[in-house]
Amino acid sequence: MPRIGMNPSRGRKTEYKPARVTLAVLTYLPEETGYFQHRFDVTRMCIESLIANTPQPFDLLVFDNGSAPQLVEYLSQMNAEGKIDYLMLSHRNIGKIGALQQIFKAAPGEIIAYTDDDVFFLPGWLDEHLKILETYPDVGLVTGFYIRAHVAYAMQSLTKFIEESDVDVTRDLLLEEKWITHFNDNMGRTRAQYDEETAGLQDISLTYQGVETFASAGHHQFVAPKQVLTDALPAEWQGKLMGKMRELEEDIDKLGFMRLSTREPVTRLLGNVISPEMATEAREYGFDVDGVQSKEKSALRQSIYKMKLIQKVAWRLYNLAYDIINAK
Repeated sequence: MPRIGMNPSRGRKTEYKPARVTLAVLTYLPEETGYFQHRFDVTRMCIESLIANTPQPFDLLVFDNGSAPQLVEYLSQMNAEGKIDYLMLSHRNIGKIGALQQIFKAAPGEIIAYTDDDVFFLPGWLDEHLKILETYPDVGLVTGFYIRAHVAYAMQSLTKFIEESDVDVTRDLLLEEKWITHFNDNMGRTRAQYDEETAGLQDISLTYQGVETFASAGHHQFVAPKQVLTDALPAEWQGKLMGKMRELEEDIDKLGFMRLSTREPVTRLLGNVISPEMATEAREYGFDVDGVQSKEKSALRQSIYKMKLIQKVAWRLYNLAYDIINAK
């Protein structure tokens, strides 16, 4: 059948102009049991704090990596309400790097503010990131929560900057204890594990043109120039579901761009559950949320749980339950 009439959009132009900053969130909720039992509430608080505490113009892009219906329905509703500008729904988990290859190329802004779906954003978070990005030269990543272990790699460009620039540098154990505790609690680390991971490392505080930072950044959340990210991404398709993020940071460093963090945290880590402490802080910023209290274990129960035979049996039961739950 021949075409009837003329497409009414022909010759017309859109008034839309992309915002300078694209907020980008990668979501993943494969099921609502076990490790992911409370993850929907975590993801929702992440996205809603991001929207509420970003007064600057932005476009919000969300890439969902094959999640369960509850999260997909929530994201679709947010998109229908105009709260999410670009929603990309994958029918399968293509891995984190695979998802980032899609996100970074699709983002319309010249600056990408990326986050995993388990980060809480405080008021003023973006201003603090942009202040660093616009003051320091050759910045590739800026993160809002400094983690000491990240000083151990991808530091060549920063070392060069220190050697060649008029910058004040302080090396010491500078990170406040409360932020170490926050990191351990929300990342499932013991203090012994943390001390082992950070043994021999010192914090590096920089002051350049009046702006203070910590050296290094993380890949769970960052603000970065889009061009830097697309240049550093691997050209070939990556099949791994996890990993390859440290390599991305190292490639950014090899391109000559530094990794920095805000001197004071402007984000919080959530992990896979909203703790009572985090819920209290979120309510102070106007969010109606309840925390999940972890159950205390007796010394006897803890010793039993740590027995290798018990753990081996538990893992087999867990894998069996997973196969049953996900049987098609």
